[in-house]
Amino acid sequence: MSKREELIAKYAADLEKKCGMTPDMKLLTAVTIGCGPSIYNADACTVSAGDPKELERVKKNFLIKKLGLADSPKLDEGIAAVIEIYGKSNRNKYRAVVYYLLVKHFRKASSYK
Repeated sequence: MSKREELIAKYAADLEKKCGMTPDMKLLTAVTIGCGPSIYNADACTVSAGDPKELERVKKNFLIKKLGLADSPKLDEGIAAVIEIYGKSNRNKYRAVVYYLLVKHFRKASSYK
């Protein structure tokens, strides 16, 4: 099993255990690949939900640039909803899982086809 496959399995387990959902493995794999080399970097592979600058980067670089969503309060609400699903008390929020949840929340799976 490659390092990426191991990480995807870890992300799938997080979605099942912490979010209570069965992941769409094809979409999770596509989102993980879309994260690029950041998944291998100890700092970049997670999202700091308590850091407003980090959440702003997620909004600008992922929701607006990657998914093509228009900037609005709905984006902040979507990020907050995803953080709530993942668990505010959960310290390690993997970037690929947060992005996967955002793709599902905003119904933008078509961005990965």
